[in-house]
Amino acid sequence: MSLAEVIKSGNYELIDVREPMELEMDGNIDGATNIPLGEVEERQDEILSIDKPVILFCRSGNRSGKALEYLNSQGLKDGYNGGGWADLKATIEANTGTF
Repeated sequence: MSLAEVIKSGNYELIDVREPMELEMDGNIDGATNIPLGEVEERQDEILSIDKPVILFCRSGNRSGKALEYLNSQGLKDGYNGGGWADLKATIEANTGTF
């Protein structure tokens, strides 16, 4: 499945790997779980136990790409790099008509 198809399905979990300060300064996506990149390794069991597609995102897509690479190496089967939060938010809005 492509990222757009996953979003259209409505069956996914969002994980924001930015730092909490960035969410306060820049904004966030409703319903996303904040797990900063530095905590991904220690919280991997929490992420790996999610039984639907996982979409990771950050400010630009770089940190979420690193998180996805690590999680894939730990056995994540259905993960996606959602890229930057603003673009992902627009993609969600465009594909669901709501937010």
